[in-house]
Amino acid sequence: MSNYREIVTKAVIGKAKKTSGNKFQIETDEEPNTVLGCWVINHSFNGMNNNGSVLINGSFDVNVWYSYDNDTKTSVSTKRFTYTDKMNVPLKSDTVLDNNSEIIVRSLRQPTVTDVKINNGIVDLNIEKELGVEIVGNTKVKIAVEDLDEDYVELIDEELDKEIDNINPEYLEAEEVQDEN
Repeated sequence: MSNYREIVTKAVIGKAKKTSGNKFQIETDEEPNTVLGCWVINHSFNGMNNNGSVLINGSFDVNVWYSYDNDTKTSVSTKRFTYTDKMNVPLKSDTVLDNNSEIIVRSLRQPTVTDVKINNGIVDLNIEKELGVEIVGNTKVKIAVEDLDEDYVELIDEELDKEIDNINPEYLEAEEVQDEN
């Protein structure tokens, strides 16, 4: 015969990913002629519950290497950018995002410069990134439980019991007399 039990446990109750692109601008100390390279470093982020959706706050540094003075000199400009992304993560049935839920954010694709142009002495950048979110929360799991027999089989040593029952009481008295001498 089987019956069911509910187990309350922590599990992934929602999971989603989002690719986003943003435009940024960097003003350099000199008027650039050519962008020689640009890269994104120091990406950091965290997620929090925002009335049932996930709000991701993050930042990164962008370094732009450029030439100026008719391509005779080079320099690097660095600027820190911040961003906020909102994600409506679909949840499994019968679960809710609450303050006890754990929000795990991962960078599935690091921020990367996809396009760069010089426009009136300002460097315009397009930066794309992909973030993944997992929400871990309480959920119930229903399992079938079967009544099992006892794990151990009890063994009785019948011959030992027979020998104990057949002890000659005079033997014990004879042993006591011998020990006194």
